[in-house]
Amino acid sequence: MRPVVRKWGYLCAVTLSVAVWPWIAPAQVAMAPAAASVPAGATSAPASSGTAALADIPFAVAHAAAPLEPSAAGAWGGERTGSEATLSDRVVSYQIDAELDAARHAVTGSERMTWRNRSDRPIAHVYFHLYLNAFQNEGSTWFTERDVLTAHGRSRGAAALKKGEWGWIDLKQVKQGESALKWRFVQPDGGPSTDQTVVRIDLAEPVAAGATLTLDIGFLSQLPRVVERTGWFGDFNLVGQWFPKIGVLELAGERGATAPRWNVHEFHFNSEFYADFGLYDVRLTVPSDYTVGAVGQLQGQPQAANGKTTYHFMQGDVHDFAWVAAKGYKTLDGSWQGQGSPKVDVRVIYPSEYAASAAPTLKSTIDSLAYFSKTLGAYPYHTVTVVVPPYNADEAGGMEYPTFFTAEGYAKVEPGTLTQYMLDFVNIHEFGHGYFYGILASNEFEEPILDEGMNEYWDNRMMRERGEKLTLASRWMKRLGITPSMSGFELDRLGASLRQPADPLGENAWDRLSSSSYGTVYSRTSTAMHDLEERLGTSVLERAMHEYYRRWRFRHPSSADLRATLIDVSGNAKAVNGIFDQYMYGTDHIDDRISSIDTDEVLPQAGSSLKGGKRTEVVASELDKQIDKQREAWAKSHPKAEPGRGPFPWRSTVTVRRDGVPVPQLLRVTFADGSSEDVHWNDDRRWARFVFTKPAKAVSATLDPQQKIYLDANKLNDSLTTKADGTASRRWSADVASLVQAFYALVGSL
Repeated sequence: MRPVVRKWGYLCAVTLSVAVWPWIAPAQVAMAPAAASVPAGATSAPASSGTAALADIPFAVAHAAAPLEPSAAGAWGGERTGSEATLSDRVVSYQIDAELDAARHAVTGSERMTWRNRSDRPIAHVYFHLYLNAFQNEGSTWFTERDVLTAHGRSRGAAALKKGEWGWIDLKQVKQGESALKWRFVQPDGGPSTDQTVVRIDLAEPVAAGATLTLDIGFLSQLPRVVERTGWFGDFNLVGQWFPKIGVLELAGERGATAPRWNVHEFHFNSEFYADFGLYDVRLTVPSDYTVGAVGQLQGQPQAANGKTTYHFMQGDVHDFAWVAAKGYKTLDGSWQGQGSPKVDVRVIYPSEYAASAAPTLKSTIDSLAYFSKTLGAYPYHTVTVVVPPYNADEAGGMEYPTFFTAEGYAKVEPGTLTQYMLDFVNIHEFGHGYFYGILASNEFEEPILDEGMNEYWDNRMMRERGEKLTLASRWMKRLGITPSMSGFELDRLGASLRQPADPLGENAWDRLSSSSYGTVYSRTSTAMHDLEERLGTSVLERAMHEYYRRWRFRHPSSADLRATLIDVSGNAKAVNGIFDQYMYGTDHIDDRISSIDTDEVLPQAGSSLKGGKRTEVVASELDKQIDKQREAWAKSHPKAEPGRGPFPWRSTVTVRRDGVPVPQLLRVTFADGSSEDVHWNDDRRWARFVFTKPAKAVSATLDPQQKIYLDANKLNDSLTTKADGTASRRWSADVASLVQAFYALVGSL
């Protein structure tokens, strides 16, 4: 999902010091499930006695999050070797015929779904997502959670729907063979009884273990006015989450499951999607003057008749299907081919007001194909389609589907500007979802870290490789030659809530203190993985991510599977577990600091001493005279000596403090003669003293002099000098300059 609003929110928050508003987690406001709702034409009567006799398969728990135990080796059919007939172990297929009523923004559809029961037991009823029902009224889980959030401040997806702007999916009929089936709405997460985003369908005949189920479904999807992710504005229709989609039946050894379970969560405000891999065969009929783009490849030439045109798209080995139909839109085409990948056709679909965005969007998409294929694994599909939404439909931008994503539109794009950076980053981010959400197919409901978080990290790596930074300068600043900038990693660090994180990164999408806490899934994951890369080494981390992709492509890995892969490849369990235990599964923080620098000359001492069997006594008054003579002689021979040097050595004591969890630190102490010494602080002590006896006294001490530890909550206290020269505050420019930079960024965005 789009990171743009989140990033602007960080900048504004830094500038204006707006407090993060708390809000009640969904679990705290959810109503207990009431009697199931019954749609028109359906019934809540129990299924036949034979069906009722079968034991129910439970739901994944309502508050499921990142599991601790890795998945079994054979999970999801085992590793894909590339020699199989299909890229994925296809569990489901959809044949859909759909027609858009452009005036009503409604889609009439017929769907034949074939699903394979992978479990070892018969299945008496199945569960489907009806995601568009999140937008049918304010009683849905989505609106209920949004209202709690927006009561405490602003949030994305906050548009108010008016009469004629609501959206829904109506089931018209569901048949198994010749038998009409009964259905009822359920709330697996304990949401309000008015939520209808999950439906249970009772089968006329159970589907046996290993057998397939075929259902014929008639439905009507009414698109909402764009409020978030999907919908219409004017003659633009982004059709996402628009058809009845079966939930995922997870088996023992898959993502922490110990027995079969239905993973079929309600549509939450801060969550996205999860589904089985399969084949999509979709025919779309729209007015002939509309431009169409969709997931997958167009089959043959579109067929036109009576002012309407039918497009036939197919795509295997994906887990969702979305499309766009928009009047008067233009297209820009390109292509790419890399080692191990087929020739990829790239198309940008855009409105005339954002023509300036078309070419840069095409370029950043093609660049992304090359980068992700090189650093993770070959892109396996033949198409990428990018849609630029129109003005006033911004919430439809920055959304991802397999081989298909929506971008951001700008009327003017100048190289090296803030606009160019944001356009590139969003395109790279949304394309990157094609790997982390698409090919790796993590569960975005329960583990947004594996998609939004890991994708953000990899996007920042690509931007770093391109040398592209966020330039935060107004026109008059540029005229003065002042061009402050920040890398993506520096920007993420500022928004990562490092000092007091509210939730573990591995928490699910909706059990979060606030929308801001959910936003740290992007920024804190990126920051944590940046620091893990520093600990393991870039080449090791890259090998581990190649292996993660190889093992888990076209499956559904968990955070525990990612951790296991990182450990297997790096051999450094301590470093990997440190990041995962403290940040992925915990809410720890780092804050190491220089507490003090104490210096004193090592002078001859008065008193009695025994040397060579003879005791001598040094009188203090005589010693003072001797010291003065030595100082005078040294000063004459060193007329330009810097303060802090002299005829006697200096003892410098540097004290460091630890206010968070331990992290390996490098301490660099610089002396008055320009020399320096590095020491490592790699133990678990809460404080430590390091003593140096040198010809010159210490003038400064710095922790993390190479600025590798981005997880440190306060970089300003990492340095200390013995005189007020501003060095300490200059050493971490992002923490100081960002306040000014953010202000100009905010002004520029208004």
